[in-house]
Parts: sequence; C-alpha cells; structure tokens
Amino acid sequence: MRPGNYADNADRNINWKVFHTIWPYLLEYRVRIWIAIICLILSKAASVTGPFLLKYIVDDLSATDQISTNLLLVPGALIAAYGFARLSMILLGEIRDTVFGRVTERAMRRVGLEVFEHVHALDLDFHLNRRTGGLSRDIERGTNGISFLMRFFVFNIAPTLIEIALVIGLLLYNYGFAFAAITLCSVFFYIGFSMVTTDWRTQFVREAAQADSQASTISIDSLLNYETVKYFTNEDYEARRYDRSLERWENARRKNRLSLLGLNAGQALIITLAMSAMMWLAALRVTQGSMTIGDFVLINAFMMQLFIPLNFLGFVYREIKGSMANIENMFALMDLSPKVDDIENADELKIKGGAITFSDVSFHYRSDRPIVKNLSFTIQSGHKVAIVGASGAGKSTLVKLLFRFYDPDQGKILIDGQDIGQVSQCSLRRSIGIVPQDTVLFNQSIFENIRYGNPEASDAEVAQAISLAHLDSFIAELPEGSGTVVGERGLKLSGGEKQRVAIARTILKRPPILIFDEATASLDSSSERSILTALEEISQGYTSMVIAHRLSTIVDADSIVVMDQGSIVEQGSHSKLLALKGHYFELWTAQLRKRS
Repeated sequence: MRPGNYADNADRNINWKVFHTIWPYLLEYRVRIWIAIICLILSKAASVTGPFLLKYIVDDLSATDQISTNLLLVPGALIAAYGFARLSMILLGEIRDTVFGRVTERAMRRVGLEVFEHVHALDLDFHLNRRTGGLSRDIERGTNGISFLMRFFVFNIAPTLIEIALVIGLLLYNYGFAFAAITLCSVFFYIGFSMVTTDWRTQFVREAAQADSQASTISIDSLLNYETVKYFTNEDYEARRYDRSLERWENARRKNRLSLLGLNAGQALIITLAMSAMMWLAALRVTQGSMTIGDFVLINAFMMQLFIPLNFLGFVYREIKGSMANIENMFALMDLSPKVDDIENADELKIKGGAITFSDVSFHYRSDRPIVKNLSFTIQSGHKVAIVGASGAGKSTLVKLLFRFYDPDQGKILIDGQDIGQVSQCSLRRSIGIVPQDTVLFNQSIFENIRYGNPEASDAEVAQAISLAHLDSFIAELPEGSGTVVGERGLKLSGGEKQRVAIARTILKRPPILIFDEATASLDSSSERSILTALEEISQGYTSMVIAHRLSTIVDADSIVVMDQGSIVEQGSHSKLLALKGHYFELWTAQLRKRS
C-alpha cells in the first residue's frame, strides 16, 4: 500500500476499535454521564407512564354519561398528570442531551487533535503521496462520525432496547402472552431485517464516501494549481475531470437512495402488520368484554410509542453503519506508522559547535535507483561548506537526511559526535534553520509568516529580521505594509519576495546550524548581493551548509563538495578545485559561458 492510499486498505467490515477510542472520553466525564443516565431513566419512566394515564382517562370518559353537558366530570387530575408526564419526558431528554453535549464536543476536539498530530508525525514519504482534499474530508467525516456514535449509541440504542423490554413485560403482565408474542416477533423481525439490509447497503455508503473524497481531492488540487491551469488553458479539462468524479459520487448516492427505499418499505411493512395484528386482537377482546376501550387505546399508544423509537433505532443503526464506514479511512490513517520515528527515551541534541559529519552514508528512495552512495565528509564547527553538482546528483537529498525526513540505508550522520538517529527529531530540527529553494508561505500576513520562525518573538525582533533580510523597502511600498496577506502558499508574492520572507524567518529562528538550499535562486543580481551580505553577517560563527547552483555565490566557502550521481568526486576550496580542472572546473566554465 502506498502511503497516500491508506484508504485503499480500509477494512471491509466494521471497525469496532471505535468503541475502544470512545471509552476514555466517557470515563473523563463520569458525573455528566451519571446525570445524563438519571435523566434518561426518568424520561423512560415518564414515557411508559403516559399510556396508562391515557387508558384511565379514556375509561373514565367512557363511563361518564353527560360528557357533552358537564365537563366538570372529566378526570382533570389524570389529564394534568398525562400532560406532566409528556412534558417531563421531553424536558428530561433535552437536559440529557445538553449535559452529554460537553462529552461529545470534547471527544471531537481530542480526536481531531490526535489525528492532526498523528498526520504531522508521519514521514515525508506519506506527505509526498497524500491526497490533500481527500485526507481533509476523511478526517472531517471521521470526527463527526465519532460524535454521532457517542451520542446515539449511548442514549438511543440502549434506551430503545430498554423501552422494548419494558413494554413487552407490561403487555405480558397485563394482557397475556399473545400481545407480548406479537410485539416480540415484530421487534425481532424488524431489527433482523434492518441489520441485514443495512449491512448490504453499507457498500454504497462507502462508495459515496470514496467518490466524495476523490472529488474533493481533484477540486483542491486544481485550485492550488490555479496558475498552471490558466497557463495551459485547461479549465475545461479540469472541469471534465471534476465532473467524472462527481458522476461517480452521483451514481453511488443513487444506489444508496434506492437501497434506502427498499429498507424503509420493508420496515414499514413489518410495522403495519404488527400494528394491524395488535389492533385486531385488542378490538376482538373489547367486543368480548375482556378489555375496555381504555385498554384498546393503551395498546395502540404502546405500539405507537414503541415503533417510533424502533423506527428511529433503524435510522440510528443505518447511521452508525454509515459513520463507521466513514471513519474507516480515519482509522486506517491512524494505523499508519511513520517510517522515521524516535527511539524510546531519545535524548535531546546538545549543540556545542555544530560540527556535521556524514559517515559512509548511502540512501535510495527506490531499491533500483540509489541516490547517495557511500558519502563521507565533515563540516567543521563555524565553517561554511557548499554542496554543488548537476541536477539529480543528490544534493537536496542530503538536506532531507540531515532533517531526518528519511533515515540513511547505511552509515550515520553526526552532529557534534551525536548520531541524529539517536536523538529526538524535535531537538534536531529545532537546531537547524533552512532557507529552501521552493518557499511556501501560510495564507497570513508577511509579519506573521516571518514570526513563524519563532512564534514567541517580539514585534521588535521580527522587525529586526525584516531589516536584516532587506525587506524594508519592499514592505514600505505595500499599502498594508507588513500586514499584507500573502495569499494561499504565498501566491501574491514573487519568487524573490517569498525567498526574502523565508530568509527573514530563518534569521528570526537563529539556529546554530544554517542550511541554504538554492537560497538566492529566485533573486536578481542586486537583491542577491544584498541577501548574500546579510547571510554572511548572520552566519558568522555558525555552521552553514549551502546547496548551490550559482557557483558565484559560494566562492568564499571554506570547502566545496562536488557531487556526481550520488558520490563525492571532488572536495576543496574554490581555487583548489579550479586548479584541478575537473568537474567543478567544467561547471564553473559552463556558467561563465552562460553569463557572456
């Protein structure tokens, strides 16, 4: 299974692990749970009492000869009691739901946070393959599904079953075996039919959810790449692609709707047959004189009162099956383990000077294509080392390995003698700052994007970082200044402007180790010189690793490592490498020709 297709491995059967997840949240609010349960019991007691009060009212009215002329003979106390029972049933139910609402809301918050943290903990390989839109919808449906399960399983399924048992017991005690047997058989057939049919229908719910996720993925992916769509005038192509996914969703929803028709028709038939049999039997007993009109009304009220929640029970079971189908993907996601993980009780990285050592490091993304081969070199504390080479030589892969987005297949990477595989990833990444080649910004203001380098930084510190990154003049030209919102992924800024924001962000972080991955690639010559001066100032005394394409930017490096096809072919200072007239000399000469 590819990491991005975790949903393809979702269980075809119900994942009962959800109840194991819900249980801790129920225990956290024991007092609220008990209050809700007490309200539930009292509500059901009021519900069962109602039909008996109705029976006595009808019997008293039937026994009164002058109903039309003397309403004072109507048993007002019984009517008041019946009204109070109905009101109590409704109010207690509302109180129960309000009290329990805190539990479901906290559960959604906790589960949502747990999933969010888990997704962030997954390795880079997962995120390179993920379907952003589908992932978002899977998480949304999953958390909503858990809320539904908590509310309805605890306070609808169990209470309905309790009420069924009470009604059957009362019918058996007061009216004999026949009434209880008809009720029990109808409930048995109703529940059995609902479960079997709903199990069959779940496949259509799952198909609709998958089609919905796919449609969301396509739409978000297309909107994120808005400019590319416009460059190639592919609006119609994107619309057709989106419509095909919506067509699959429409077909799945149609199957779901037709199967629901069959389910509802079958349930209605069972209810109608049971009600008719009970009413016929009760009417027969009334004509025989063994039951009163009040008894007839009581049985009718009981059956109505029983089949309304039973019908709702069918709805709840359908929704539970649907919710579980929806959260299958979320659980499949939660079951994914990061390929790169901290060892148990991992130590914090302790920076002394920031020396970096790659020791016999080999790595591949695919087994048939090695990227880095037996690579060894050292960056001394406070030194600046440049990594150069043709595209595909493995330069940027070294950055990913240093950040532990991947672990080497062979060899070690050491910082101040500490194997980075033995320290916590958080402490490692906290110690390294990077200005990437492709800068992606948040859809916030320039000021907040820079503060992201150190969320605890003061406004004065952010302003200083802006100054060091030579952003002052650019920000001064903006109507909203540093409060200008950059748009999604920073699309409102040019490549060079985004790069300078990224540089300011890294300046604000002030880590002991700095990495520049083509940091000035998007800048013009004037801006490049300004930025290089600033970088030179802030990197004094810091360990720096520079991935460079423009060789003119790294002539002052303490050492230059030349890579070719994943291996180091040359290493030394700028002048030394030129004197060798090897790979570096060829790269230098080629760039000089491009300039001239």
